Amino acid sequence: MKKILVLLGHPDSETLCGALSSAYEQGAQGAGHEVRRKNVGELSFDPMLHKGYKVIQELEPDLKELQEDIRWAEHIVMVYPLWWSSMPALFKGLFDRMWLPAFAFRFIKAPDGKSTMGWNKLLKGKTVRVVVTLKNVPIVERFMFGDYTAELVHAILRFAGCKVRLTEIGNAEGLSDTRYAHLIKKMTTLARKGI
Repeated sequence: MKKILVLLGHPDSETLCGALSSAYEQGAQGAGHEVRRKNVGELSFDPMLHKGYKVIQELEPDLKELQEDIRWAEHIVMVYPLWWSSMPALFKGLFDRMWLPAFAFRFIKAPDGKSTMGWNKLLKGKTVRVVVTLKNVPIVERFMFGDYTAELVHAILRFAGCKVRLTEIGNAEGLSDTRYAHLIKKMTTLARKGI
């Protein structure tokens, strides 16, 4: 059995992303996994870095709690829609605010004390399933705009040492009832396996 965090990156939980998150959550609980759930739209935090990273911006209680949930989890499931070839602004703001040195990574200082010589990946060993829904067909989207998951998958999650699996769901706005039921069943199956 695993400790699993389900993180919904859509601001509105009454969506396909919300239904997929709930299917995973319920499937994992039904299989005996220990599950925690967070919906980005229900968290109270300022998604803006008003001074960039040059000034410490105190984390709100919800962000501190989410960091603890991530530390606790062995497996994390992140579900979000693709908007303008990226994640929703609120979801991106979540990472801007709480994906910080000493939590997700730690830079290794060079002898001069100014530059860096790499970094330690502080979330090594965690697995993440990224589920992204998009209006277009995934291969067409990639051909037109490139790797629309690179920001989250490579620059955020793998940078911190997470092993990532990607599930892309195309034509999300035009799903038939049969396809919708298939996706819910697929999420439940993945959840039972804890992957």
